[in-house]
Amino acid sequence: MSQDPEYRIHTDIRFGPLKLIDVMQMGRDNHPWFNQSLCEINDCVVRIGVLHGDFHWHHHDDEDEFFLVMEGKLLIDLEDRTIELNPGQGFAVPRKIRHRTRAPERTVLVMFEGSGVVPTGD
Repeated sequence: MSQDPEYRIHTDIRFGPLKLIDVMQMGRDNHPWFNQSLCEINDCVVRIGVLHGDFHWHHHDDEDEFFLVMEGKLLIDLEDRTIELNPGQGFAVPRKIRHRTRAPERTVLVMFEGSGVVPTGD
């Protein structure tokens, strides 16, 4: 598992309102760290991530994050514990909480977060 992957993070909004989004098709990107903003909902964005490996420790000063696993397995390390998410499971990380994500296998997930969030942390 790579400790320092090349992140491919795209914060541009890929789909406007009233557009069909095939999340699983978007998740077929083979790069181990792919992140694309899909659409905006009120003051939030919906993103897809394709992960395999370890992300760095970080936090978000003003934004909460929600992770929903579509396929694979996601580990979310917090200061005092690790949360394991399998397909169909989600977890919210409140603002200011230091965390990192790890995917021991190729994992596709959907993230919901404020539109002002910096994906790599503050």
